[in-house]
Amino acid sequence: MRAAAIIVSGGSGSRMGRPKQFLPLAGLTVAEWSLRCFVDMAEVESVVLVLGEDALREHGARLNGGKVTVVAAGPTRMGSVRNGFAALPQGVEVVAVHDGARPMITPEIVRATFAEAAKSGAAVAAVPVKDTLKVVEKGRGIVSETPDRARFWAAQTPQTYRYSVLKEALEKFAGDADATDESQLVERCGQAVSVVESSYENFKITTPEDITMASAIIEAREGGRRESRTGFGYDIHKLVEGRELWLAGVKLPHNKGLLGHSDGDAVLHACCDAVLGALGLGEIGIAFPPTDPKFKGLASKEIVANTLGKLAACGGELVHLDATLIAEEPKLKPHYEKLKASLAALFKLPESRVSLKAKSNEGLDAIGRGEAIACHAVATVLAP
Repeated sequence: MRAAAIIVSGGSGSRMGRPKQFLPLAGLTVAEWSLRCFVDMAEVESVVLVLGEDALREHGARLNGGKVTVVAAGPTRMGSVRNGFAALPQGVEVVAVHDGARPMITPEIVRATFAEAAKSGAAVAAVPVKDTLKVVEKGRGIVSETPDRARFWAAQTPQTYRYSVLKEALEKFAGDADATDESQLVERCGQAVSVVESSYENFKITTPEDITMASAIIEAREGGRRESRTGFGYDIHKLVEGRELWLAGVKLPHNKGLLGHSDGDAVLHACCDAVLGALGLGEIGIAFPPTDPKFKGLASKEIVANTLGKLAACGGELVHLDATLIAEEPKLKPHYEKLKASLAALFKLPESRVSLKAKSNEGLDAIGRGEAIACHAVATVLAP
């Protein structure tokens, strides 16, 4: 069975006050927890992530790649599902549609919906309603009926379908912009929709307190509370003619560059040392000694990859980076956005968790004379 998923993350988050899909949650963002569940499942061959305009600009390039294809959202949820459906690879047999704002989804729930959809055509993850329900007259606030709650289930996602079933519903009701989920369209096609019992933990992030509850659940799933650790990094290199200038993984136009055994990227070196410091693992010179000729001219991006590998091996998680460049030349403010985006991408962080700024040395010492560039960095890491 060839399976794929569409993760819809194009909402504006009106009740949260900002897009909830990219709020920070336990070291990632809400949508990335949803994404990770599907990407890590061997049976899911492709994941289409549907992003709104702002999220596409900030996160699209970082999240696109591997199993993941990032596409733009439509004007409504149904429009977003249609855009995601159009990006699926040919030959897919079963498709799961999931809300990016449901980060607590598990592989077990996904697999159950895949199995049921393959058998019956359509399956919706849902849970029995626990509270007593009241029918209230609109505008009057008066209870008109208390229905039997045993008949009611709260629909969640994923909502999973045979490819042909979802295709028919999206095409037949192409002009329907009001449906709140695609199963309504499938039902209107005459297709029975099966319910797969889900978990009450698979709730949708809607209000601020939901983030607190989700954090507690992730903490329990990850084996208990992790401690926050802080590391500090520093690096300085001479600024000389005849060298390319690399900072934060970006080649900047300048008539001088940083002298070093590697490419001399002081930002990446300081940030890597900060991460290693938070883990108590020394500094980058241990793994990449400047006396070893095989590292001559090394791209500092490789040092970042090595550092992140050590972080993963320790079970740690980088949650924030703060870097301050000290330079008299060149002027770095025009390059802030590009440098920050590169730093975030290399360290696999959302840009909201990266800070980069520059200061001059007011004409003092070697840096003030334009003879060197230095960088200070602070990294915050969660570790067992």
